[in-house]
Amino acid sequence: MKNGRARVLAVDDDPSIRRTVRALLQGLGHDAMVAGSGEAALDLVGRETPDLILLDVEMDGMSGFDVVKRLKMDPRTRSIPVIMVTGLADRDSRLRALENGAEDYLIKPVDAAELGMRVRNHLRLKEAADQLADLNQWLEASVREKTSELLESHHQAIYLLTSAAEHRDETTGAHVNRISLFCVALAREMGLDDAFQDAIRYASPMHDIGKIGIPDRILLKPGPLDAEEWSVMKTHTSLGKRILQGGTSPYIRLGAEIAETHHERWDGSGYPLGLSGEAIPLAGRILMLVDTYDALRSRRPYKPARDHADVTAVITEGDGRTEPSHFAPEVLAAFRGSGTRFDDIFAAAAEDEAARRDQPPVT
Repeated sequence: MKNGRARVLAVDDDPSIRRTVRALLQGLGHDAMVAGSGEAALDLVGRETPDLILLDVEMDGMSGFDVVKRLKMDPRTRSIPVIMVTGLADRDSRLRALENGAEDYLIKPVDAAELGMRVRNHLRLKEAADQLADLNQWLEASVREKTSELLESHHQAIYLLTSAAEHRDETTGAHVNRISLFCVALAREMGLDDAFQDAIRYASPMHDIGKIGIPDRILLKPGPLDAEEWSVMKTHTSLGKRILQGGTSPYIRLGAEIAETHHERWDGSGYPLGLSGEAIPLAGRILMLVDTYDALRSRRPYKPARDHADVTAVITEGDGRTEPSHFAPEVLAAFRGSGTRFDDIFAAAAEDEAARRDQPPVT
């Protein structure tokens, strides 16, 4: 309704009735539109949406029953109230009109006062329904906004946590970015839903957060670790869980699970708990493979980087140290099915890292 005036469409194949109803509606202060057939009515509604429709039942061509059925099947016109106006006074016709979605039913000849009251009442109901719909849209928008703000706060918390780890190890920043993208690629290849993909995207960068608690002499050692040092290094999994386990964010909770289990192996030979098979959480199984891939692709002071084809062969065929039995079968199958996607991610991340290094410092 605009400026308090409703737009009402009267549909009848009798020209004299259309003139009479138009005059009545105008006298009530409404903007009246008329159509002489069901087809013409549907065409008009598609161009100018009315607030209410007065619809004759018996017309040449498309009947009023067919018109109201079409209107109520279309989400764009479903909410328009329809009053059927007809000479059919039998019970079955009334029921058919209501079953097809009409809000009301009047018998010809229609009393002008009664028609005016029915129109007024249904317009009031329509206005109330529109206000409720507007309120619902506002509430939904508010919920989306608050949800977005909450997610942003979760993401900021994750960023701060991973930034703390990056300050301990200069290789961590590029590593966690790649890990995040690898995880999403595998999750998508496995057919996991969007919610899981989103969760692992933001939770996976926290997998090594426990390294904050590892002494520099071990974490930053330029060569291989001895047995005692390796024993200390392995505690980063339990430390990570301890750091994150009190978080209330779903991302933080998943991060705690990942931190503890991303070095568990399908065959039970991993750490810290020696879990095997499906006892290992799904996110931990995914991290196990992608962390292995990234470690093999990355150069370290004590080892060279390896290319995608070489690393793929190690993961899928084994080399005596890394074996296919370490990985969950469904994760390994998804890795095989991902083609060159991992190589593409690694190359793109390397380009981004090089571009950041080439940027002048901010002064």
